[in-house]
Order: sequence, then structure tokens, then C-alpha cells
Amino acid sequence: MQEKLDEKSGGQLQLEIYPSQQLGTERQALELLQIGSLELTKVSGAIMENFAPAMKCFSFPYMFRNREHMYKVQDGTIGRSLLAESEKFWLRGLGYFDAGQRSFYTKDRQIETPANLEGLKIRVQESAMAMELVRSLGGSPTPISWGELYSALQQGVVDGAENNPPSFIASRHYEICKYYSLNEHTAVPDILVIGKTAWSSLSDQEKQWLQEASDEAIDYQRKLWVEEETRALKIAEEAGVEIIRPNKVNFAKLTEPLLEQYKKDERMASLINQIQSVQ
Repeated sequence: MQEKLDEKSGGQLQLEIYPSQQLGTERQALELLQIGSLELTKVSGAIMENFAPAMKCFSFPYMFRNREHMYKVQDGTIGRSLLAESEKFWLRGLGYFDAGQRSFYTKDRQIETPANLEGLKIRVQESAMAMELVRSLGGSPTPISWGELYSALQQGVVDGAENNPPSFIASRHYEICKYYSLNEHTAVPDILVIGKTAWSSLSDQEKQWLQEASDEAIDYQRKLWVEEETRALKIAEEAGVEIIRPNKVNFAKLTEPLLEQYKKDERMASLINQIQSVQ
């Protein structure tokens, strides 16, 4: 994206990239965007929902039939309207990166059915939906920051966690957790977000350059992501991790009441119905 923006703007717009939470956690970065101290950040949709509540529709369990369905929703009318809607919270979404499908990994127990989660402390993100999801499947959700999770697993503070294959490898959690169950309960995207103050300061031409660079970066990232998932699972298996492919229907059934609960909200019911009707 940095390269594309430089190319499109002839050097007039530049991205300065600060990786590895140098400028704060995801939540802190969004707060900095809101007050105009930071221009752009990439956050998990699970964190974004705390700032723009309608975004929680992406955290609902088993919401997408497959990856193609997910992209159609995100890139279509539903996804674009949600990105723009966050402006009332002094944030504006530019697009959705693929962050894969989240599945459970544990230290000492195979997760082949939801019953296997009973009594296990599972690390979750700071997301009400993530906590409710783990509870609905019988586990005990424990919010812990990503940076502290490795030591929490080592010390037995939690029995496991849930995330996508590339994150499982990049975090080196596979060194501790030797069971990875691909139940794929959620497909929460990462969202590229600009502060409303920063967006308003750009000319129409600059906004176009930024949006085009964002769109092209997202297309590129999605291709890389699929390749990385395959590589990550291979690394995990070679490191002695048992990859389990359970019947996802058993997990989906237990999360249906959670979905029905959210359908009581008229806005959420509308979003769920719209997403499910996308072909």
C-alpha cells in the first residue's frame, strides 16, 4: 500500500509505518485516530465493534458460507455501508483484509466436539461477542492481550486460545499447544481505518489515491493470505501439532441461540438477513 500510494500520488502522499504496536494497542490506536493524533491503523473487526457496534455482525459465528461469500459481503453494499457508517464515531473504514477463520488450539486436550471445551479456560479478544461465543460452546472465556498470551499459555493461566493458522505459527503458540481443531467458528476480518479528522483533511484527489491504494493492497493481501494458511498448517504438522478437522455442524448448532438472541435487535436482524441472502 505504501508503494502504491507513493506511485499514484507522485510522492505527494506518504505512509509512515510503525509495526508491532509501537504506537499502542489496537484499541489505543483507534482512540488516537478519533482525536486526530494518528491517521491510519489496521485493527481486528472484533476490536472495531467496540467503537462501531454494527461491525459486530462480522463476529457472528458461522456467518459466512465460504470465503467467496465473505468477500462478496465485505466488498458489496453491506460492507461498504458499514465502513462509511463508522464516520459517526470519528472513524472511517477503507476496506477489509482477510484475517482467516478462527479455530481452537489447546495444550492438553483434543477438541473434536464442543463437549471437549467444557471446563477449559480459552483466551479471547476484548470482544463481548467472542466471550459469548466461547461460553455458548461450553468453554470459559478469558480476555488476555495478544502480547501476553504466550506466557499465559506457558504458565497455565489459560488452557488454550483461538485464532487463524498464520497467527498460530507467527506467535509460536504451536510450541506450547499441540492440538489445533479447525472448527472455524468465526471469520472476523481486519479493517483498515482512517480517522475522520485525517480523512476530512484530504482533497478529493488524495482520497481517491488513498482508497485505490487501499483496494489494491487488500486484493494482494488476500492472495497472500490463502498461500500463508496452507504453509502455516504444514509448519504446525511438522512441529508435531495434531490437526483436527471436526464436524463443524455440531459447533454451529450450539451457536444458533446466540444468533437468535442478536436477531432481537432490529438492526442486527436486518444485517444478518442481508448477509445470509447474498449469493
